[in-house]
Amino acid sequence: MSTESTRAPHGVGPSDQPSRSDGFVRGGSELIGGPLGDHAAPLDRPAAGHGRFWTAARIVLALACLTLALHWVQKSPCQDGAWQNNVQYTRLCYTDVLALYYAEGLNEGKVPYADHPVEYPVLTGYFMGALGLPVHAIGVDNPGINQGQWFYNLNALVLSVLAVATMAVILALRRRRPWDAALFALSPALLLTATVNWDLLAIGLAAFGLLAWARAGTSRRGVPMVILAGALIGLGGAAKMWPLFLLGPLLVLALRAGRTRAALLSVAAAVFTVTLVNLPVAIPYRESWNRFFELNNDRPIDWGTLWYVGRYLDGRIGSSTGGPFQWLNANIPTLNWVSYALFALACAGVAALALLAPRRPRVAQLAFLVVAAFLIFSKVWSQQFVLWLLPLVVLARPRWGAFLAWQVAEVCYFAAFYGELLGAAKGQPVFPEGVFVLASTLRLCTVVLLCVLVIREILHPELDAVRRTYPDDPDGGVLDGAPDAPWHRRWRHREPTPEPTPVRAAA
Repeated sequence: MSTESTRAPHGVGPSDQPSRSDGFVRGGSELIGGPLGDHAAPLDRPAAGHGRFWTAARIVLALACLTLALHWVQKSPCQDGAWQNNVQYTRLCYTDVLALYYAEGLNEGKVPYADHPVEYPVLTGYFMGALGLPVHAIGVDNPGINQGQWFYNLNALVLSVLAVATMAVILALRRRRPWDAALFALSPALLLTATVNWDLLAIGLAAFGLLAWARAGTSRRGVPMVILAGALIGLGGAAKMWPLFLLGPLLVLALRAGRTRAALLSVAAAVFTVTLVNLPVAIPYRESWNRFFELNNDRPIDWGTLWYVGRYLDGRIGSSTGGPFQWLNANIPTLNWVSYALFALACAGVAALALLAPRRPRVAQLAFLVVAAFLIFSKVWSQQFVLWLLPLVVLARPRWGAFLAWQVAEVCYFAAFYGELLGAAKGQPVFPEGVFVLASTLRLCTVVLLCVLVIREILHPELDAVRRTYPDDPDGGVLDGAPDAPWHRRWRHREPTPEPTPVRAAA
């Protein structure tokens, strides 16, 4: 083999073994004999003399399929739509997908936006109509079928495919760390909330957008790939607005690396895509299109948010004039501006962190921080929003200990949330309000903890598990391995940042 130094592709090189590198997994492995031995044959490499079917990637994909199958079973008591005696709450199986088939008029053949305003961004409305209207048409000719159940099962199938595709993206981005994807595959949050709403549509599109961005650095078609990345992120933003937040980290990191042209192309592609998708509804059906924005603008403090916890504490203090959170709930425009301002300040802090960190942060780290900040300060934090963070935290910080603590908190919140729903439906509380507030606080605290740990690893890159396996940022695309821009080096009074030591392929 030539001794010339060349940059190895991300799939080449030593693979991570969690029982050696992750303290939580290493401790748990003692129950079954301890960490992987030096002479063991890892599942990510074929055994000598023959191929191996059950590779790490295939095992993780199978685990994801099992989790999604169990999710379908968990939601099965609600699939017929005959929700008697609050079964949707007592069995923890409520899903917007089935409820909105009737609430949005799809069971009557109403076209989203044209015949009925929809409370979601347009691509989600298109998706609902694309699956719901054919089900209604079949039901008209076959009155014996349960249209709602057909609609739910069709959505469950498509959303499950998107979930598996998202995990395949994680595997593609972490070819040296295939077991990281097990965090996603075995997530209790995925098991409980996969089809509560249509969030996996936006998640899948955003994941493919990040993959396209990552591939721009190794592809000869770099410009088309960054444009594709922006278009996919834009499509995700047309389904649920949060994927558009990913563009900020790309811009800030590209500014530090002197690669702003690529980031601006992605931003332009995202803006063009969002506009193109929205125009067919925004022009002829302006009032229906505006329903999503009106609903979010007029909503008061929602369950489980930071503001909800604060309002509860206001009540416990017992002030005769009410506390600040109670006042905000009665003055929604001010609440909106305070929420937006705190999110903007958090984004400014993330941008400053990206520019001041000793080494340029990874894309996934900043993306996680921005989306987490939005949820922390938002006045709405629905149960299924946990899925937004799931692939991002796997890419940003693939460590089992804090991840499992967060997932336990999410499960507790899930159970407490359904208890709160049941109490509201029955007109009497199932448990004291403080139980739900405690579960909400635990969820909030564990997300904040994850943010603190990610920030710690940005400030101390030697602690970053991903950078122990990869020389720089496997999601970075055109940023991967790029030195800091000259303006940034002059500003920080630093010498040029050397490129990461290339990993040689085996001879």
